[in-house]
Amino acid sequence: MGGSKISVVLLSIVLFSGTSSDPHSLSYNFTIDPQPRDDQPWCEVQGEVDQKVFLSYDCGTAKIKYMSPLGEEVKSMSAWEAQTVTLRDTGDLLQGQMHDVTLEKHTDKGPLTLQARMTCWHEDNGHTNASWEFGFNGQLCLLFDSENGHWTVVHPGGRQMKEKWENDRDVTDFFKKVSMGDCQAWLQTFLVCWEKMLKTSASLTMGPSTVQLKAPAIKHITWILPVVLTSFTITVFLG
Repeated sequence: MGGSKISVVLLSIVLFSGTSSDPHSLSYNFTIDPQPRDDQPWCEVQGEVDQKVFLSYDCGTAKIKYMSPLGEEVKSMSAWEAQTVTLRDTGDLLQGQMHDVTLEKHTDKGPLTLQARMTCWHEDNGHTNASWEFGFNGQLCLLFDSENGHWTVVHPGGRQMKEKWENDRDVTDFFKKVSMGDCQAWLQTFLVCWEKMLKTSASLTMGPSTVQLKAPAIKHITWILPVVLTSFTITVFLG
């Protein structure tokens, strides 16, 4: 039992080292499947702080899986209910935009799935920014800079969505508002929890069944270029 408590404390240090003045990022990965199988959600969202998964959310059933000490802390936040509503609204919007989409050179018989990654971040100089990345069937196609509203096609499959979205003020404004407004506010709230957990990590007493050290396999957007972060490896020898 003592070794398990030490492991949880070390996990908190690895996941939550640093303070709010350091560069940090918050990302939500959306996977939209317009024709899901019976056992699959139509919309799944994976949350990451500094590229470390802390929860997954099923838009349809509103079920949440918490995957780290931060995830456990988030579920007690009063603001979390409002966040899930925004995530669900985002999933609904993305699903509604797929009806007339055809991916160039798409030869698969199955339906297209849409992946979207919203990321907001605080830089160490205090500057904040946000962006969106969109892809179909795992292929990165389109980028959106939330700060300047600029769209960039990185694959021919994104050309149709660029033309559709850049001429739709409501959609563009929604992407800006959620990433530059909501996401930034959520990140700041998470950082407050982050620092609180650092102060109490030495007395952390969660049992081994509370924290999952390995996140369950879910659909993940593998084509995203990561934010520049530092990884730490800690090896502990217990006698």
